[in-house]
Amino acid sequence: MYSFYWSLDGVVYMSPSRREFLSQCSVLTVGAVFLPYLRVQEKTLLYKITRAKVFCKGKWQTITVGINELGRIVLDGVEHYPAKYTYDAQNYVLSPGFIDILCDNSANPERTYLIVEKYKITDGVTTALQMHGGQHEIRTYYSTFEQKPHYINYGVSTKIMNIRNQYATLAARYKKVEQCLEQGALGVSHSIEYQPTPFEELLEYAKIAHKYNRTFFLHLRYSSKEQELEGVKEAIALAERTGVRIHIDHLHSTGGAFNMPQALTLIRTAIEKGLQITVCVYPYSYWATYLHSKRFDPGWQQRYNLDYADLQVVGTEERLNAQSFAKYRTTVKLVAVPEGTLPLNKTVDLALKEDFCMIGSDGGIESEPRANSHPRGAGCFATSIKHGLEIGIPLEKMIEKMTILPQKVVPQPLSDRARIVDGAWADLVLFDPQTINGKATVSNPNQFSEGILAVWVNGVLSYEKGNLLQKQGKAIIWE
Repeated sequence: MYSFYWSLDGVVYMSPSRREFLSQCSVLTVGAVFLPYLRVQEKTLLYKITRAKVFCKGKWQTITVGINELGRIVLDGVEHYPAKYTYDAQNYVLSPGFIDILCDNSANPERTYLIVEKYKITDGVTTALQMHGGQHEIRTYYSTFEQKPHYINYGVSTKIMNIRNQYATLAARYKKVEQCLEQGALGVSHSIEYQPTPFEELLEYAKIAHKYNRTFFLHLRYSSKEQELEGVKEAIALAERTGVRIHIDHLHSTGGAFNMPQALTLIRTAIEKGLQITVCVYPYSYWATYLHSKRFDPGWQQRYNLDYADLQVVGTEERLNAQSFAKYRTTVKLVAVPEGTLPLNKTVDLALKEDFCMIGSDGGIESEPRANSHPRGAGCFATSIKHGLEIGIPLEKMIEKMTILPQKVVPQPLSDRARIVDGAWADLVLFDPQTINGKATVSNPNQFSEGILAVWVNGVLSYEKGNLLQKQGKAIIWE
């Protein structure tokens, strides 16, 4: 008995299934053949991706990449192994799947997570981690979501804001942070601008993160022209005093919005002294946040040189006035500032030239058909590639900023991802560098990116040319 498989190139293959194979063996011989059968599983290919343009060993090469039935990449000797399916990449770029370390979906994840993952995978993301926010009941979070199907890999950080809201004493807060890390949280995260916190308390969180070898992710304290560099200096001081790895969230909107050259100089100098500091940006010239946040406390017009009519309710065409601003200020409503508020050539472009800068979306599309979510939640990574190429950054450097660099800030649980090497998990994205582009807009964030041709998650083809296929995502937990 044999099973027939139709490959994506139209070729029909024939091979025995595992059950059929064993059924053909006598009871006496099963033991003798079973172990050899298991040994060859690693080299029994589920896919051969041929004519793929891959950056490896320091140069672009056109190669064949195999995916075995364990969901792992096979390169060595791949041409000698049969495959159930052959996928002709036609010289398109095959990259490790993009890692979004700054996915945003902590408000109501049980209701929204599949929508968020849908717009991530269609942007080439195979792993989305909530490291700007996250959760404070880590064991409950993972035990709940491990029972659910996922398009992509997922994981969370320790959300200090929640812990500070629920625990009144410092001792209880510190104990809870440690508990979260012991239960597998991927880092420690805090938004000091939205929840101002004394430096000495931050210092203790940094010490705990360092003790557990986690990164401390920070949304900095200030976003005004006069004070933003003080927030950068504070982050550097935390690294200097504790040795903790620090990651600064979206530096171009909080920390370097007005003084990016000076912010980058401060960080570069700190790194040269041996401190571990990274930053991320998203390639949009405008930011968006909730009207009830401290960013819109009195004086916001002067801080940002904006007025009511400059604010647009995301997912609509609505512009605000004094009355609607006051009404929405008491609700959970996301508004965007105009394009050009953060000039790319003075912010993002400068940061992208630094080796310590990576891509992080700070976004997630939480509802349909028109989400009240920044379009970066759907188009950040495709837009990043297009923009990087437009400003002269080599494609391999942009891919590095979306794969290897994010892996380094969550090193242990992502150690076998983010690279196309033998034995790594087959998280892969195939894209056309000529057409790749994010299509999401402020008025309509719910749009798939262009140029993303196929995405494999843990070795399974999960998205292809506008079609969502199988759900094969796994939990990313710090063991």
